[in-house]
Amino acid sequence: MTVVDIHAHVFPPEVVADRARFVAADAAFAELYASPKARLATAEDLRAGMDAAGVDVSVAVGFAWSDPELCRHHNDYLLEAADRSGGRVLAFPTLPLAAGDAAIAAEARRCAAAGARGFGELRPEPVEGLRPENLGFDLAGEPGRRLGRLARELGLPLLFHASEPVGHAYAGKQGLRLESLYGFIRANPGTQVIAAHWGGGLPFYALMPEVKEALADVYFDTAASSFLYQPAVYRLACEAVGAEHILFGSDFPLLSQARSRQRVEEAVADPVARDLILGGNARRLLGLR
Repeated sequence: MTVVDIHAHVFPPEVVADRARFVAADAAFAELYASPKARLATAEDLRAGMDAAGVDVSVAVGFAWSDPELCRHHNDYLLEAADRSGGRVLAFPTLPLAAGDAAIAAEARRCAAAGARGFGELRPEPVEGLRPENLGFDLAGEPGRRLGRLARELGLPLLFHASEPVGHAYAGKQGLRLESLYGFIRANPGTQVIAAHWGGGLPFYALMPEVKEALADVYFDTAASSFLYQPAVYRLACEAVGAEHILFGSDFPLLSQARSRQRVEEAVADPVARDLILGGNARRLLGLR
């Protein structure tokens, strides 16, 4: 079995080494990483974590910087890390959502030509009270439809941050609203979507037949599960949307890949479902051998 972690975060070494400078420059980064306790990792750190956890392939996702140049720089780091990894690390660069259609399309095509396997982690709505410029993006409106058409043209999935509308507060919780995510999905059939963090609870609405039908091309990753849900989330989500729509994600380095993998193995009793979640679905989605 090939184990694939669909959701891991890495940053260029200068961001890790000089956190304070980037905290001062970007409100969204500051909200998530101002605390010295918030972990930052490089691609080398990710490779070490993969070796320890028995993870074969990891998707390294970008960050929603407010400055398009920072987006591009981070994207270049992800693409270079993927190129050096021998197929063990795949790049999901981010997109400069505030820079306009032309800039979004140009960066998407540039990254796709350089080997990107998808785009993420996209946070298209503002952090409450902070409003980083590039997060003010109408996902459920015409800008979202143009983004969906671009993703379909390139044949690459979009990985969105998604937050629960209820529950405890935490850094990064404010963001993409559930109704906006669902509006985008309905307006863009055929677009492959990965909704992070169990899609903010969207799988459970699949008990409604029309919602289940709309989620045909949607996957839900398990990133940060232990911070959000009881272990029963795996069983209940499998019943609601099917194991074939669930992807293993750790949210590394927030959580270790080893412990995150162990939680899936402990929570999912059916070996077929477990293998689909830990790697089978990601292999199919990303076209991995």
